[in-house]
Amino acid sequence: MPLSAPFLKRLTLLPERIDRKIFPFNQLPWLQGDFQFSFTAPITILAGENGSGKSTLLEAIASLCGFSAYGGNQHHRLLHVGAPNPLREAFRAAWLPKVTHGFFFRAESFFNLADYVDREGDKDYWGGKRLQDQSHGESFLATFENKFKSRKPSIYILDEPEAALSPQRMKRFLRLMDSWQNGSHVQAIIATHSPIIMGLPGADLRLITPDGITPCRLRDVPHFREMQEFFADPESYYDAAVNTPLPD
Repeated sequence: MPLSAPFLKRLTLLPERIDRKIFPFNQLPWLQGDFQFSFTAPITILAGENGSGKSTLLEAIASLCGFSAYGGNQHHRLLHVGAPNPLREAFRAAWLPKVTHGFFFRAESFFNLADYVDREGDKDYWGGKRLQDQSHGESFLATFENKFKSRKPSIYILDEPEAALSPQRMKRFLRLMDSWQNGSHVQAIIATHSPIIMGLPGADLRLITPDGITPCRLRDVPHFREMQEFFADPESYYDAAVNTPLPD
């Protein structure tokens, strides 16, 4: 019987490979002590403030899978991979089994990937239309709906997939996530600021803070509480946002 997701079981930080004088070890507090991350569900969702280290962690995992730092799969080797990732070099990964088929989606550098795909002329594998001839949100969905539906064991790493999606288009992404949950062949690791994605039933939601990476309920995530305050009273929320002194 084939093994089921999650395939990447655990990440362990090896002290002998850490240089405390360089990023990210000198800036991310959750890397200061013993660090180990166990994956317990097919879909892991990372929440946290800007600068908490979500993207840094995802980039290191993507590098472990052989994906470029700009995104794509293992075949997109013409993209500049960049210097060795210090965090990736310090990780020991436990797999069962080792899976390298998949995709790294990174909203921040998606333009670079779209430009590469369009220049290579493989639009037939991305929905039949040049990515840069579509709107930002349409090109995101074309990627999700054509590159994230493999039937073989796959690992999908997504950094802020919601960045260009309207609320209506978000529903189509939720259906895709639901198909991953209902299957056994996909492991997904997602960093997001969207409470809609964070609330996926059955996903392992983790909150990254200076104290560590811990399991968290949706209603306890600061992002959710902020949106809850806004929808409860938009006028008061706006008034507080512009008139309350900001912390130093």
